[in-house]
Amino acid sequence: MRLLVTGANGLVGKALCTSLVQRGIPFRAAVRSPISVLTGLDNFITGAIDGSTDWQGALTDVTVVIHLAARVHVLNDTAENPLEEYSRINVQGTLNLATNAVTAGIKRFVYLSTAKVNGESTHKGQAFSETDEPNPLDPYAVSKHEAEQGLRQIAAQTGMDVVIIRPPLVYGPGVKANFSALLRAVQKSWPLPLGDIHNQRSLVALDNLVDFIMTCAIHPKAANQTFMVSDGQDISTTELVYGLAHASNVPTHLLPVPIWILQWAGRFLGKGDTIGRLCNNLQINSSKARDLLGWVPPVSVHEGLQRAVDGAVNP
Repeated sequence: MRLLVTGANGLVGKALCTSLVQRGIPFRAAVRSPISVLTGLDNFITGAIDGSTDWQGALTDVTVVIHLAARVHVLNDTAENPLEEYSRINVQGTLNLATNAVTAGIKRFVYLSTAKVNGESTHKGQAFSETDEPNPLDPYAVSKHEAEQGLRQIAAQTGMDVVIIRPPLVYGPGVKANFSALLRAVQKSWPLPLGDIHNQRSLVALDNLVDFIMTCAIHPKAANQTFMVSDGQDISTTELVYGLAHASNVPTHLLPVPIWILQWAGRFLGKGDTIGRLCNNLQINSSKARDLLGWVPPVSVHEGLQRAVDGAVNP
């Protein structure tokens, strides 16, 4: 077995490549430019990823494609037409790669999608599952859903196995964006108005996601399946802050501000989406991964948070 890993220099890609090296599994790392080449590995430089990217050289002697490269969710997006930009990379680029993979005789195509295909939030205790009607609400999620649909059609027409993975928020060493900002605030022991949030959110540790991707690349029962994946332990935002503080060995100063005040302040300051992610529920049911594939997350939430803290970027 030889793998092609796209997006090899991203958060998940780097962790996956490290795991593949440790396991002695041969692979090729696809990166977009010479400056992002991963030292000591078999690299393939793709250039821009869209509907016209030539993947022929990357797919030589490959049996499984793990497609991680994407235009990810962008906060404060400045693109003139965000949906068009997401579609160019996430839909056209993905389906072009899959079509090239079929021509090259690839046996399996593993696609990293997102739980946002299901929607932005859940009612407490009512987790998203793979059988729910998709409800993508922003351009990023719409593009991922459209790519999923196209991949399923290619699989049905050609016989190439397609495996779709929908993770929630991924946390771990090197994570950036909102999680990193929250971690910095916690480590500075700033008073935070997050002491009275009793929501439930599913997360997935980077190490758990990498392990599950590898399972999907080789497990025969994963063929043509869609999976939700998480740590299997949902936590509240308040519990997350306490967990990060404990892992950082710093005191916490949480103020029990009612959620309605946070939501009002978020709308007033134009940060409604950010407050929503802190206060809303977003639970997923990952039992299919356990029941069908026998997969068990190798890392607990406690250990995952400790690894995220130890490998933090600019804490």
